[in-house]
Amino acid sequence: MLDHAAKAFFHFLARRTTFQKIAARYGMRGPTGFARRFIAGETVADAVAAARAIEAAGLLHTLDYLGESVSTLAEADAATLEYRHVVDEIIRSGIERNLSLKLTQLGLDVDRACAVDNLRKILDRAEGFFVRIDMESSHYTDVTLDIFETLWSHGYQHMGVVLQADLYRTEKDAARVMALGARVRLVKGAYNEPASIAYRKKADVDAAYLRLTRALLDAGNYPAIATHDPALIQSARQYAEERGIAKERFEFQMLYGIRRDLQRSLSEAGYHVRVYIPFGRQWFAYFMRRLGERPANVGFVIRGIVLENG
Repeated sequence: MLDHAAKAFFHFLARRTTFQKIAARYGMRGPTGFARRFIAGETVADAVAAARAIEAAGLLHTLDYLGESVSTLAEADAATLEYRHVVDEIIRSGIERNLSLKLTQLGLDVDRACAVDNLRKILDRAEGFFVRIDMESSHYTDVTLDIFETLWSHGYQHMGVVLQADLYRTEKDAARVMALGARVRLVKGAYNEPASIAYRKKADVDAAYLRLTRALLDAGNYPAIATHDPALIQSARQYAEERGIAKERFEFQMLYGIRRDLQRSLSEAGYHVRVYIPFGRQWFAYFMRRLGERPANVGFVIRGIVLENG
């Protein structure tokens, strides 16, 4: 219940204008702004620089231009245009071609057809890329999977999708995506979901995550095991070893700025490790979800604000 309470609290703060103003003022100020622990920066140049450093450390990465839940088609068009610009900058820079994005950023809440069209524009531009469709709250699970499956059937197979272990439905959703031959990124779930559709206790979420990890390792197409939990990572490693599943057949994924020691140790052990690099001006909602997942990070933020004003 403590995990659920933390999520609820930080989702509440994410809607508070005063807190947003404080965060906007101090979070990205200079190279030591407290949000830079989790956000690469506000520009694509910042993201490319972070990606170069990650590549130099022998790790993989995916870039995510932050933003979600736009309310007008003009905002959706602007986000699509920016993503196409990000694609061009990635090509120009020569870094790995891997992107993540959210459908509500492309206008899903405004007009589904326009969101699909915007996604097509990005996928068409991103030749030679892998594009991951992030999963949002459970309100969007059905429509996200429907759009993903439709575009997949029309030949857009350089993309994958994210599934959340805390939802009761995810084992069926995973089977559906695996049947396509598509790639799944498995996460615990960062949204504040009701008990009627989601596990609320950490032990239950962990148990579901482990079941799904094993299913994906057995039958998935290069699954991404996205967690910072050492116990779940060790369980995945042990299961893969017992089943003779080669390290090249899956990867671990972690968030930018979190458990860099674990990222490094897994890479040194021969595993593929991908770092999720978020960037952009619309970083606040993402930042709040990271605090909700691990409230211990609050101390880091408070220290950053104090030092900024010291």
